[in-house]
Amino acid sequence: MRDMGREIVEGEKEGEELLFVPPLNFAMVDHGVFRSGFPDITNFSFLETLGLRSILYLCPEPYPESNEAFLRSNGIKLFHFGIEGCKEPFVNIPEETVREALKVVLDVCNHPLLIHCKRGKHRTGCVVGCLRKLQRWCLSSVFDEYQRFAAAKARVSDQRFMELFDVSSLKHLSTSFTCHKR
Repeated sequence: MRDMGREIVEGEKEGEELLFVPPLNFAMVDHGVFRSGFPDITNFSFLETLGLRSILYLCPEPYPESNEAFLRSNGIKLFHFGIEGCKEPFVNIPEETVREALKVVLDVCNHPLLIHCKRGKHRTGCVVGCLRKLQRWCLSSVFDEYQRFAAAKARVSDQRFMELFDVSSLKHLSTSFTCHKR
């Protein structure tokens, strides 16, 4: 049943409805890999439907207790890579941190996995863009996807980072995913 663009599923008790609300900028990246902005308590029912094993969190701030409690109750592992929000013209995206984050994404033992930052635009966009380079996407397609999420806030510096990111040290890792159940 649909109601104003949100999924409603009938619960076990008659008349009870569960509202499944995806986080801001939610999308599937590949089999077993998703992206979004910061999930909050209203998104937890939706996230449960994904059967997540891992969350890759890209902000420097500590994960909120309510989110950590959700992870514990669902057996989800948190990978925290604190990348500062970089605004132009002072941009310093840490290449080694992105490389380590990509190793987590490429390990299918961590799938299904959600990659997120605050809004799911810049930090998440850079990690996904670098993954796309590993998957041999052409740069124009990488940039099109990045711009779809960043919209008017797209940053030339993020695109330059993705363009110059050296994927050679990660090429030995698999980039073909299959979604594994827990």
